[in-house]
Amino acid sequence: MKSIIENTVNFVKEKLEGAEAGHDWFHIERVWKLSKKIAATENCNEDVVELAALLHDIADPKFHNGDETIALTVSREFLEGQHTPEEVVEQVLYVIKNISFKNRGEAPLHPPIELQIVQDADRIDAIGAIGIARTFNFGGFKNNLMYDPFIEPKLNMSKEEYKKSNGTTVNHFYEKLLLLKDLMNTKKGKEMAEERHHYMLNFLDQFYKEWNVD
Repeated sequence: MKSIIENTVNFVKEKLEGAEAGHDWFHIERVWKLSKKIAATENCNEDVVELAALLHDIADPKFHNGDETIALTVSREFLEGQHTPEEVVEQVLYVIKNISFKNRGEAPLHPPIELQIVQDADRIDAIGAIGIARTFNFGGFKNNLMYDPFIEPKLNMSKEEYKKSNGTTVNHFYEKLLLLKDLMNTKKGKEMAEERHHYMLNFLDQFYKEWNVD
């Protein structure tokens, strides 16, 4: 599988060239490395973990009018072209289909460990200093307000509401980022999320101090 993984790296780099900076190759690379780090502490199929991590954002629905099928089609075509065993293909596609935060209401009751690992890695990259940078980058990409004290965060949004939301960037912390620590699956993921979660809380404290100038 080593050559398939190497080919997947090259495929993803090429496919995501010019992508929005929060969802580009560097995001994929970080999630890949985080996934391997977590996988080393779990009994799992590491090939599935690596391939799913590399392909999980190959066609993020946010940039494809909300279409969640494109990533599955692109990934299947690529993996089949690499003569990847069908069992592995199915497992990778399962992770891609179920990884998203917005789909948590439809999450399987007993997710396979491979999904738990890649999901934790993806969520860890959404928090901490990197998460803050990615959030403001995407907010700027969408021309959202950084902050408006008169706009309240929308908690418990449905999947469709979340997909259409154009709230402020700071509200996104309350609508998603600060919830991720308690949604981690693995022991390692929980440990890694703790520090990043507190970093975001400290950032928000400092942000409000600087915003509310006396």
